[in-house]
Amino acid sequence: MRVRRQLTSALGSFALAFAFLGAGTATATPAAADPCGFYETGSDAYYNHCTSDGSHVVIKVEVALAPDYERCVAPGRTWLGSATKIQGAHYVGRTC
Repeated sequence: MRVRRQLTSALGSFALAFAFLGAGTATATPAAADPCGFYETGSDAYYNHCTSDGSHVVIKVEVALAPDYERCVAPGRTWLGSATKIQGAHYVGRTC
């Protein structure tokens, strides 16, 4: 009887600890997954246009060892290319 109570208590504490760890991970992951603006993963460069009005905007893409260029992007994530070639991107202040 005493062993069963200790085992139940230990399992309950263990489950509670994992619940707290899982809750912290769940809230941190979505924000880090697709930040607004320019970001890189290990191998790719992206621009995430965060909007609620559905607008398309012009961004300037900065390229290593090549001319920079402008691009029209829709709401959401846009792949720009390899992270080794793309140095950055930013909103230029106009829609398209």
